Amino acid sequence: MNSYSKTRAGLGAICIGLVLVAGCSKGDQPAQADATGAATPTPPPPADLAIPGTGVFPESLTSSSDGSVYIGSVGKAQIYKVAPGDSVARPFIAPATGGIRQVFGVFADDSSGTLWACSNETKPGPPGGPAGPSALHGFELASGAPKNSYGLPGNGFCNDVAVGPSGEVYATDTNGMQVMRLPKDGSKLEVWSPAGAFGPAGGVLDGIAIVGGRVIVGTLATGKLFAVEIGADGMAGKVTELTLAAPLTAPDGIRSWGNDLLATDGSGKIQHVVISGDSATLTAVKEGLEGVVAVTVVGNTGYALEGQLAIFFAAPGGTAPAEKPYRAVAFPLP
Repeated sequence: MNSYSKTRAGLGAICIGLVLVAGCSKGDQPAQADATGAATPTPPPPADLAIPGTGVFPESLTSSSDGSVYIGSVGKAQIYKVAPGDSVARPFIAPATGGIRQVFGVFADDSSGTLWACSNETKPGPPGGPAGPSALHGFELASGAPKNSYGLPGNGFCNDVAVGPSGEVYATDTNGMQVMRLPKDGSKLEVWSPAGAFGPAGGVLDGIAIVGGRVIVGTLATGKLFAVEIGADGMAGKVTELTLAAPLTAPDGIRSWGNDLLATDGSGKIQHVVISGDSATLTAVKEGLEGVVAVTVVGNTGYALEGQLAIFFAAPGGTAPAEKPYRAVAFPLP
């Protein structure tokens, strides 16, 4: 965000949050047992998710295998949780817990019981340099208790997170236009992607997901998607810019969904991205969104997060959109 060349204005998670759960397929929903032990259908998720308060400026959301939804807030510097079946986000991880600051990307990793979160310090107004350090934080998924924290080197900016099939953690460094990697049981983040793989500074490396054994990242300013092969040794392999059948406007959050992707589109859409080799097709599955910044899935329902970050990044004394109630908008998935 601090090096953004534009203002960031403006899913089952049973299978995917930023999350990819082995063995799940699109539309899988776990059954619940009634008093007799017989399986009963899981209740449908709520229509929309409300995030109470003003000045929240949510930037990312993710979901865990039980249907919980977690939302990171830049404005309140905390993480909210929507319990399964609930429709209201409630504070879960308080400001400063484990040293967390403004919360950007969040990712629920059921396999390790960890909620990963990117933390930064930025100033309201047009994007500029960070006022403080950037770090990747790990919290207990069940309780929200802090587990660990890993600082980004130099002038790094932790933006979004994904977890690989072997438990390695990947995070986008927006300032460095690079992907950082935390090996499983590792003690520090390391630069994983090749230098210059995603274009020069200012491209705004942002969303990240893992599909088909490749790390997929998006550049918000240049509207591109790149695929990086994961080598047998865990190192980065070939980097390919995916050929898109249609333009993708300012992709912010991207999430793996089965063998595909869901991506936010700055024109107010959620795009279903089907990757075939080094090409991808785009189909809008939700339109009419305002300032959409992230997407996740619960069962067969997608949730698109409207962040209202155009207000946060408006120039002091300048004109900004009127603040509205914060929400994650529900939409059916095909």
